[in-house]
Amino acid sequence: MQGISKIESGAGARRGVMFVISSPSGAGKSVLSRLLLQSDPEIRLSISVTTRARRPSEVDGVHYHFIDVATFEAMRERGDLLEWAEVHGNFYATPRGPVELALAEGRDILFDIDVQGTLQLYQRMRADVVSVFILPPSIAELQSRLKRRAEDEDAVIRRRLQTAETEIAHWSDYDYVLVNDDLEKCYGELKQILASERLRRHRQPFLADEIAVLLSDLGKALNG
Repeated sequence: MQGISKIESGAGARRGVMFVISSPSGAGKSVLSRLLLQSDPEIRLSISVTTRARRPSEVDGVHYHFIDVATFEAMRERGDLLEWAEVHGNFYATPRGPVELALAEGRDILFDIDVQGTLQLYQRMRADVVSVFILPPSIAELQSRLKRRAEDEDAVIRRRLQTAETEIAHWSDYDYVLVNDDLEKCYGELKQILASERLRRHRQPFLADEIAVLLSDLGKALNG
């Protein structure tokens, strides 16, 4: 009979990873996140709560959990949020409960968030966070990518570049920094980081019991 993995059984599961990916707009964060979600069945995207009105194309519980301002404020007061931000008059936040449950069950959570959100996660759950900052190969290439989108006016692109200056200044706050000069190569490096972090000792609490058995058996073998 095929064995059941510790992750599948839930009992003695490894501790999950809060896998954070940040980058300036145009550096490739969203593409890399999508590739990871498509290829790795053990990781799920963190679903934020928001006070913004739901758009016709959006599904509650899939794109966001849509809540009112009073509910948001109550969650914030109770300490139920890991990070939050106000954007254009609307609140966005990561609820604590679903993340803690997923980690305890050995499931990994992907966070596609900015620098400020990452720093807030550090304050609350630093030991569980693995953060990766994605850099463009050059500012000229970043400008080119933003222009190729053909979605934004020049003034908007300029604002994105100004934001990028602030974001890049925080590169040293991250655990890993990758340069996205080749998407396939960068994606491969991202997968290697996640695979390595899953194997860290503090994320495998079941090892203590297994090692105790090994030492006990070793003692019996030496004294037998």
